[in-house]
Amino acid sequence: MGILDGRVAIVTGAGRGIGASVAKRFAGEGASVVVADLGVALDGTEPNAGPAEEVAREITASGGKAIANSGDVGDHEAAEALVRSAVGAYGKLDVVVNVAGILRDRMIFNMAAEDWDAVVRVHLRGTFNICKHAAAYWRELRDPEAHHRIINFTSVSGLHGAPGQPNYAAAKLGIVGLTYSCANALGRYGVTANAISPLAFTRMSESIPDERRRAGSEADERSPDNVVPAVVYIASEASDWLNGQVVATGGYRIGLYNRPQVINQIVSRGPFDVGSVGALMEQAFKPLVGGEGRPGSR
Repeated sequence: MGILDGRVAIVTGAGRGIGASVAKRFAGEGASVVVADLGVALDGTEPNAGPAEEVAREITASGGKAIANSGDVGDHEAAEALVRSAVGAYGKLDVVVNVAGILRDRMIFNMAAEDWDAVVRVHLRGTFNICKHAAAYWRELRDPEAHHRIINFTSVSGLHGAPGQPNYAAAKLGIVGLTYSCANALGRYGVTANAISPLAFTRMSESIPDERRRAGSEADERSPDNVVPAVVYIASEASDWLNGQVVATGGYRIGLYNRPQVINQIVSRGPFDVGSVGALMEQAFKPLVGGEGRPGSR
């Protein structure tokens, strides 16, 4: 008996990396899993059903329950078909985990509009598509006592602003906003929504120098498998208390991000005067932002 015994989950991006680790561990904990992956190259080209099918075969060979799906999560109708395939195969759907993604890194001044659109389509629209269709299914059930789960993957790239990934950063921070919205909207249907910020060596982190990736102890610590335990717990029925949060996990640590909040403010009895507002803002805010302004600013 595993912690996910009897639960049904869709895991997107499950043909490789973190998604594959999540799918395998879910199955090992008793879940029936839809292994969803378009099987594309890192830049989103060359679709291939092989990765999803291979992971599904590995799960079933180990005694678990899994089916493969190579639909495109960025396609609205394909995402609906993915959700319905889980219900059709296993009779219900309890958990969706949105890991699927691609990269097309460029500095903002060199980024083609096509590269922006492609990355946002997979990460942000793809996450929306799966969340929308899963939420529609759960709304039909109208069970406030259910233990349905949305688990979306964000990234430190969005949370901290990676300079060479403006498309990826925007999509990943957009996923946080989407997660907050789902958390606030879907509680009446027995749904919680949380985001995971992972830290692991995968093909999505190929910019890390090879010597670091080859280092034995660090490679073991940054294994995608170490991201999974927190995800498994959040997918379980025991995590009803956790909703609308961003959880950082990877290596040998798990952290909880704070939610954005006003940390200081200036108040006026009427409209601010442009001649004085600068001095007031500098006095109240400048000590708090430290060296985070433009390089060379004082």
